[in-house]
Amino acid sequence: YVVAAGMGGHRAGDIASRLVVETIGEYINKSIDNDDCDQTDDFDDTLSREANRLLSSIRMSNQVVHAASLKNRSCRGMGSTVSAIYFTESTLIAANVGDSPIYLVRDGKIKLLSVPHTLLAEQKALNSENAEKLGMEFRHVLTHAVGTEKSVIADIYEIQCFRDDILVISSDGLSDKVSPEEILELAYNDGPDAACQKLVELANYRGG
Repeated sequence: YVVAAGMGGHRAGDIASRLVVETIGEYINKSIDNDDCDQTDDFDDTLSREANRLLSSIRMSNQVVHAASLKNRSCRGMGSTVSAIYFTESTLIAANVGDSPIYLVRDGKIKLLSVPHTLLAEQKALNSENAEKLGMEFRHVLTHAVGTEKSVIADIYEIQCFRDDILVISSDGLSDKVSPEEILELAYNDGPDAACQKLVELANYRGG
């Protein structure tokens, strides 16, 4: 499952996000059909095979977007966030680049699985007092994005998954307007279709 949000204010963000989704899907399908294809030079022995597969697909999408941005002048500087979930038989793997959040709803609680790659979030981790001095305009200044550089490093997290777990993957179009607690309430009490529709309606009602 993948969400990719083209970078706001950059040309061809819609192209970048489409390329990310398509490339990841194609890579994952190919690697499932051919187990040898994800034995890459940067294979990480500390991670599962599936986690390596997901990371490789994100690196490949970065190469595709970066190459496209160099080939077409109107696409220069384009980029995208990516947040993805890969399920194995017993675990879930969450990987992300950028600020599109991945939430886990479990036992009536909500937890952020993704790592926000923004100037504000990283400043908070280093020095919370200095972060408070930064304006809210810095909360969407990305420190990592897919396609803007030759290479990219994604954050990845693998945990055991359970029958009643709920995953919510969104863009900042939702998380800017709707709190985690509100996302928890709707996701926990409604089925997927109804919850998604209500979350979109609530974000739009608040100016999204």
